[in-house]
Amino acid sequence: MKYLIFLIFALVIGAKAQGNTLVLLDNQVIKETHSLFFKSLQDRGYSLVFKIADDASLNLSKYGEYLYENLIIFAPSVVEFGGNLNVDTVTQFIDNGGNVLVAGSEVTGDVLRELASEVGFEVDEEGAFVIDHLNYDISDEGQHTKLVISSENLIDAPVIIGSKKGIAPLLYQGTGILVDSENPLVLPLITADSTAYSYQPDHPIKEYPHAIGRDTVLIAGLQARNNARVVFSGSISFFSDEYFTSSVQRALGGLKAEKSGNQDVATAISQWVFKEHGRLRVKSVQHHKAGEKTPPQDYTIMDDVVYKIGIEIYDNGKWTAFSANDVQLEFVRIDPFVRTTLKNNGNGIYEAKFKIPDVYGVYQFKVDYDRVGYTRLYSTTQVSVRPLQHTQYERFIDCAYPYYAGAFSMMLGVFVFSIVFLHMKDDDKKSKHE
Repeated sequence: MKYLIFLIFALVIGAKAQGNTLVLLDNQVIKETHSLFFKSLQDRGYSLVFKIADDASLNLSKYGEYLYENLIIFAPSVVEFGGNLNVDTVTQFIDNGGNVLVAGSEVTGDVLRELASEVGFEVDEEGAFVIDHLNYDISDEGQHTKLVISSENLIDAPVIIGSKKGIAPLLYQGTGILVDSENPLVLPLITADSTAYSYQPDHPIKEYPHAIGRDTVLIAGLQARNNARVVFSGSISFFSDEYFTSSVQRALGGLKAEKSGNQDVATAISQWVFKEHGRLRVKSVQHHKAGEKTPPQDYTIMDDVVYKIGIEIYDNGKWTAFSANDVQLEFVRIDPFVRTTLKNNGNGIYEAKFKIPDVYGVYQFKVDYDRVGYTRLYSTTQVSVRPLQHTQYERFIDCAYPYYAGAFSMMLGVFVFSIVFLHMKDDDKKSKHE
C-alpha cells in the first residue's frame, strides 16, 4: 500500500502535460481581450494555467521539479510578482531551459524592466511610446503612436516569422526596446521605421530620445546558449483580439489591408519561442576508415576517414529530416586541423571524407551548428590517432634516393679504392725484388 501511494504521488508530481504553460495577467479582463491568441495556443495542445501576476500562491517549481515548460507574462503594470516568483526565479527558470514570452506597454513596471535587462533588453522609461509621424494608422487619435509596420521590418528568418511574402501590415502601439547589437544571442524580431523614435508624446522633446529609427526594437527575442528562448514585446496590444481583427490603413497612404498581419506573426513568434519551430537534434553519428563499416579502436596518421551525422528538426509535432548546405565538421586537437563542409546525402544524413593529418594525438569530430532561429546543435566524438608502427613505414622513399645513391657510391668507392690500393702494393713488392 505504501509503495502504491508513493507511486501515485510520484506520478502526480512528475507528470506534466505537454506544453504546460503558466499565464500571468494584470487582471482577468486580459483573458477576454486576448482570447484569440490564447485559443490558438490551446488549439495547438498547450495546457494554460491563468493566474494574476501578484497571486500569493505563485510557484514555478515544486520538490525540485518545474511545474511548467513555458511562462507567459501579460502583466505590464505589475509592481511585484506574488508567491515565490521574482526576477531571480524567472531567470533561473530560463537558465534551466524554460521559455518565456513577455508583453509590456507604455506602463511597463520595474519588475519587467529588471527582467528585460537580465536577458539583454533595455525598455524605455514609463509613459514612453514609439512615435512615427509618417507611418501611423488612420484610426490614430492624433499622437501618432498607433503605428503601421511593414513586413520589411520583420527579421529575415523564416524559421521565426515564416515567409515575409504575403504578410499584411502590422499594428503596434507600445514602448520601445533597445538591444545590444554586439550580443549574438539577441534578435530584433520587429523594428520600427527610420522615421520613428521613442518618447513621451505629451512632453516636449528636451532630451535625446531613448531609441530612434531602426534601432528602435518593437519585439525582441533571445536564443540562450542552453537553447532556452525569450521574447519581449513592447506592446501587449499587439497580441489583442482588436489588433488581430482590425483593418490597417496608413494615414499618409500606401500600406492598406482589410485585416492586419498581427495574428499570423504573433502565432509564428509563439511557435518559435515555445520551440515548435527550429529545434534540432542529432539522430546518429558514424565514423570509420574508408572501405570499412565499423569504427576502429584507434586511427593511424594519414588514414582516409568517412564521417556521417544524422540531423533531425522538429516540425509540425514530429521529428523529420533536416536539410541544409552549410553544416560544417571540424577535426580538432586543441585547434582544428581539418575544417570541411558536410555533404548533404538526403534524409538528414551528412557526410565528409578526409585524410587524417600527419600528427598523432587525441582528436574530436566536432559539429557546431549555430544559426539564427535554430537551437544550437553541438556534437563531439573523441578518437585517438597513433603514429605509424615500425612495420608500416615505407622501405624506400622517393625523396631519399639521393642518400641511397650516396651510400652505394661510397661503398663502390671503397671497393674500388681497396682494389687499387692492394694492386699498387703488389707492384711495389715486385719492383723491389727486381
